[in-house]
Amino acid sequence: MNEGNTRKNIKPGLSVGIVLKQDQRSGKITQGIVNRILTNSSNHPHGIKVQLEDGQVGRVKEIHTTVAE
Repeated sequence: MNEGNTRKNIKPGLSVGIVLKQDQRSGKITQGIVNRILTNSSNHPHGIKVQLEDGQVGRVKEIHTTVAE
């Protein structure tokens, strides 16, 4: 299972790769820092929905090991 499908793996300040709504068909990944978590459930099959610090919203596809300071 993709680690981005589980809410407990995602925290504000974490560096992630998300797929924006308009990029779902192409699967283009957008990099950013999590500002807040929008999905309330503990799991989601397409990835947990988050808002990045720059305001973009998408579903987490990859979690990077480094945490932003």
